Amino acid sequence: MAQDENPIRVRTLFLSDLHLGTRGCQAGALLDFLKAYDADTIYLVGDIVDGWKLKSGWYWPQAHNDVAQKLLRKVRKGARLVYLPGNHDEFLRDYLGINLGGIELADYALHEAADGKRYLVIHGDQFDLVVRHARWLALLGDGAYTAALFVNTYLNMVRRRLGLTYWSLSSWAKLRVKNAVNYISRFEELLAAEAERHEADGVICGHIHHAVMHDQFGVAYVNTGDWVESCTAVVEHYDGSFQLVRWTDVQLEKAAEQNAAAPKLSEKAA
Repeated sequence: MAQDENPIRVRTLFLSDLHLGTRGCQAGALLDFLKAYDADTIYLVGDIVDGWKLKSGWYWPQAHNDVAQKLLRKVRKGARLVYLPGNHDEFLRDYLGINLGGIELADYALHEAADGKRYLVIHGDQFDLVVRHARWLALLGDGAYTAALFVNTYLNMVRRRLGLTYWSLSSWAKLRVKNAVNYISRFEELLAAEAERHEADGVICGHIHHAVMHDQFGVAYVNTGDWVESCTAVVEHYDGSFQLVRWTDVQLEKAAEQNAAAPKLSEKAA
């Protein structure tokens, strides 16, 4: 409740890869995050709704509806919301340039931060050669990814019973399989080059579910991550600084603080 009453106010919020409409979406954690943060401008950086999965079978529980309603409520309260479709919600690319009930639809955006720096904001699938030129392979990869998430769900059920924290099998594999590491590096390099082509100081993207911030390619590279594995978002503060928020870590820190404070409260009561 306290999160709703005293949200953290930021200048800009960047979210991507929510994958609403799939069983892997961490909608409960996402809703808690949206209650904890308010922003002047919100960028939805693609793959917000998973059209690929919804085509094969409808899945839209109340928690996913709550997330959509929460975002719309922020628009009604005055937030600017810009939706940049990705490959999983590519059906919305037929409506680029249209304003739908206060939601601006665009292929990409150039965001000017509070310190005057400019950032290209784009989902990133446009620079994924697998998605662009071998859609059947992308769908096959998506199936393997879904299988990994299925295994991950039951693995984490066991971990919870053992008192252990959430652990992502697919994230672990990404950082240890050589081809996956090379793919991530090449993707980052291509996006950095596109930012330079737009004469921007950096790029903010999603798509590969790998949250990170660095400047290894001459411009700022910011990937917002996702709300399937990592539960991450990027916020811009009013001084123009950017922060990668790892929501699972935030929740763990709060739980640890509460546990540490609990004995003190009981001693005081005694």
